[in-house]
Amino acid sequence: MVTKVWRVDPEAPDPCVIREAAAILCAGGLVAFPTETVYGLGANALDETAVRKIFVVKERPLWDPLIVHISRPEMAERLAASLPEAFWQLAEQLMPGPLTVVVRKRPTVPDAVTGSLPTVALRMPSHPVALALLDAAGVPVAAPSANRFGRPSPTRAEHVLADLNGRIDGVLDAGPTPIGVESTVVDLTTTPPTILRPGGVTKETLEAVLGTEVRVVTAPVKEGQSAPSPGMTAKHYAPAVPVLLVAGNPQGLTDCLQRLLDEQPQGRVGLLLPSHWASYLPPALRERCCFFDWGAWGDWAELARRLFEGLRWLERQRVTVILAPLPPPEGLGLAVRDRLLKAAGQSDAVK
Repeated sequence: MVTKVWRVDPEAPDPCVIREAAAILCAGGLVAFPTETVYGLGANALDETAVRKIFVVKERPLWDPLIVHISRPEMAERLAASLPEAFWQLAEQLMPGPLTVVVRKRPTVPDAVTGSLPTVALRMPSHPVALALLDAAGVPVAAPSANRFGRPSPTRAEHVLADLNGRIDGVLDAGPTPIGVESTVVDLTTTPPTILRPGGVTKETLEAVLGTEVRVVTAPVKEGQSAPSPGMTAKHYAPAVPVLLVAGNPQGLTDCLQRLLDEQPQGRVGLLLPSHWASYLPPALRERCCFFDWGAWGDWAELARRLFEGLRWLERQRVTVILAPLPPPEGLGLAVRDRLLKAAGQSDAVK
């Protein structure tokens, strides 16, 4: 299969290109497209044969459910058995946007979409290209991240092609995605609502909109167990080299780096390095390191935007290990922390 690449304006995509990509989706094909979070791999969510192709090309286990993308909140009524008041509260203030809600599903939603669970995850993206594609297709679109299962999510079309070139029909290339980590997944079937995956909408924002406490699930899902949301396995978002995490301060990073270099006399260590932290590293340590300028420490939005790009870039530099400081569990830092812990396959602790 030849994967077609359409380069489109992220703010005003060519309608002819969008119609061509939508026709492929409606015919049962697979098209990767940008959202405000990461690139998604789309299939007609009501076509079970098309949905199953996603699992094949991504090498994704069938127990890991997909998120269904819609172009307006009212489309959720076609997919949900019922919609609680909390859904409409969130829709009014946070849709379109980086939010996914889990609700009870209608029987018309294929089991392949939901991992055979009685719930379905719904999201309305805010990226103009994604919305144009959904409108043109006229169908709900199941779309996990457009990468091989377990790999760092793609924030550029080049990342999609690195993992899936020749496996899918096309990619709408609109440049880098603005948020860089996936949507927040909140389960509205529980009381209180539960964040299954932290992401682009913070816990604090959800609580302010809903006027109630929102819990956060921290326990990972075991391999083979039906997951209520994507991204809940203990090891996920992982590059091909090990990821080690350290306390979020320059001294902790320096101490861990020194131990690593003492333990392995050969090879280079990759660093997801906050801006200006290089000045804390002794010159002898810098010589055996490869730095990715991650952004300003404390600017969790910038670190989120550059996280997966940094992991993929360091992997390409053939480092033997990637070292990263771990943000605190606050604001968007919670989502960055979650992705790093899963990339490391590590519990909520640092070395």
